[in-house]
Amino acid sequence: MALDLTSLLGARRDDTVGTMVRGLIGSEILRIAGEIRELVAQGKQVCNLTVGDFSPREFPIPAQLGDAISTALKAGETNYPPSDGVLTLRQAVVRFYERALGLKYPLESVLIAGGARPVIYAIFRAVVDAGETVIYPVPSWNNNHYSYMVGAKPVEVVTSPEHGFMPTVEQLAPHLPEARLLCLCSPLNPTGTMISAEALKDIGQRVVEENRKREAQGRKPLIVMYDQIYWTLTFGQAKHVTPLELVPELAPYTVFVDGISKAFASTGVRVGWAVGPPSIISRMKDVLGHVGAWAPKAEQVAVARFLDDVPAVAGYLETMKQRVDERLVALHQGFSAMKAAGLPVRSIAPQGAIYLSAQFDLIGKAGLRTNDDIRKLLLDKAGFALVPFQAFGLKADTGWFRLSVGAVSMEEIKAGLPRVEAVLREVVGR
Repeated sequence: MALDLTSLLGARRDDTVGTMVRGLIGSEILRIAGEIRELVAQGKQVCNLTVGDFSPREFPIPAQLGDAISTALKAGETNYPPSDGVLTLRQAVVRFYERALGLKYPLESVLIAGGARPVIYAIFRAVVDAGETVIYPVPSWNNNHYSYMVGAKPVEVVTSPEHGFMPTVEQLAPHLPEARLLCLCSPLNPTGTMISAEALKDIGQRVVEENRKREAQGRKPLIVMYDQIYWTLTFGQAKHVTPLELVPELAPYTVFVDGISKAFASTGVRVGWAVGPPSIISRMKDVLGHVGAWAPKAEQVAVARFLDDVPAVAGYLETMKQRVDERLVALHQGFSAMKAAGLPVRSIAPQGAIYLSAQFDLIGKAGLRTNDDIRKLLLDKAGFALVPFQAFGLKADTGWFRLSVGAVSMEEIKAGLPRVEAVLREVVGR
């Protein structure tokens, strides 16, 4: 008979863990997901636009990639991978960047990890000492949590919808002299917007100027983390640009965050990579080596084969972009029609990623005081689930939300929009 330890374990005790984790904030998105599961269990219809993930039913991974994973497993690629990644995958990433982005890197500039999250954590750990300053725009994804974990001093730059929630050089400039790490992301999670080439060039030039001063002073340089995990998912006239094609002198100071999770609907395959200066990459490798956050070897071997299959990559991305875009456009057009009818909602035309930014201007109406009040109203009365920008560091209750389309069908969106319109009409009395 097994020994039942339930009574001995008792209730959760915070005095058994360290100070850092006691102050670590859990995921707001996961909390919301729990509420949605309860409603679904009750039989309620919910258009779930919360999670930044993909339904395999709506967005299966590339068939060639799935086949390559199976082949690699059957071939016995199941032991430890090298700490910096399987050689063939690192070589494939070098070729992929040269072919698709026009950036030619040496092999030692590439580090493979178990998704993009370990890459971001390794950048923070390798670059930032406790007490040093990290600058990031809000809303943005998880920069606040990583800053907290490494004991950094966060400087949050609140962005505006007028600039697509992207930071400007004027906003960043006052903070650059004391900063150690600048975090940028485009296309941006949570907004689905992209930084313009002009704005990015201005920021890049200012970083180069700052680092020239620091070099003369014998100070550590300002490093740029450029998260471009969504760069292959752009729509309409929007074009992804990298800071290095605009300001090549940034190369010694820029680390890219990238991977297959979003571009190829492969969030569960867990293969990401960093590309940057070898001096930083090598120390990131040491960090991940102690954490053990490597991508499984079979998946690495498979991704290497897939990235080199140029027609397969191009064909998948064409279909992927079309299916993501139609969902984003359906939401944007639906909200635009409601706005034209005088209802208090607007959205920003989608540019990239799998997200739409929408504002429900309901604060102060019908007793609604916070973004969470609005979220609960739409979930309970319209079965429409979305995430407030507070989950991405924004503190003000402005009515802005992230809508993620990777886990919903077009039918669910079409069914959900009339329910939202009905709730808005009820709130404003129309």
